[in-house]
Amino acid sequence: MCGHCGCQHDRQILSLHQNVLEKNDHYAEHNRAFWQHLLVINMLSSPGAGKTTLIQRILNDRDLIAGADPLDRLHGKVKPGVIVGDLATDRDAERLRQTSQKVIQINTGNLCHLEAEGVGRAARQLDLDDLNLLIIENVGNLVCPAAYDLGEDLRLVLMSVTEGEDKPLKYPTLFKSAHAVIISKIDLAKVVGFNRDEALQHLHLITPQALVFELSATTGEGLASFYAYLGQAIFQCHDKVNPVVNAC
Repeated sequence: MCGHCGCQHDRQILSLHQNVLEKNDHYAEHNRAFWQHLLVINMLSSPGAGKTTLIQRILNDRDLIAGADPLDRLHGKVKPGVIVGDLATDRDAERLRQTSQKVIQINTGNLCHLEAEGVGRAARQLDLDDLNLLIIENVGNLVCPAAYDLGEDLRLVLMSVTEGEDKPLKYPTLFKSAHAVIISKIDLAKVVGFNRDEALQHLHLITPQALVFELSATTGEGLASFYAYLGQAIFQCHDKVNPVVNAC
């Protein structure tokens, strides 16, 4: 009961939330079935952590990602599409369209996260048969998106050095769900006094299973190892007979 009038209001709210998540999970499984040949990344962070800049760099460096595989299993081709989630405007999508036209915008209004149904509809506006990578830039938020499966293969969480070292401690639910974590904007680490060892300790405590990449999408530092991982994951999702990493 709610504690004020003895009604069942709290129970009703909990039941409604469970129903919303169950419906979302249903659509997420539908998405997953349609995206069998793709590597789908759900990219999450707080606002301003560098998601759009990293995606822009990935679009520009698609040939480098394909070339990072010495066996050339991608045949020199990384074919990305992007779905961008924001409460309002299409500014980030327009930035990305300077590099690729395969970018779809979702405006959520007052909703602080993307949901699987809307993402599935947006994805159908892309020629998915011509893609092997789909990047979903979620709404900048470290709380709400954690509960919503979009049908992704990889949940990639960014934390920038300008945000400090304790984001994993403050937002453990999201970080615990991450397959990989990127510490971004490392070119600014000395300027802002970022304590790398402390940040890594927090990550190991909260999300020991996640791979950690330290990089700057502006200078390119640290991108090579991330690109190697990304290329391997794309290949794995294209040929799922013998998985190599925990992506698909």
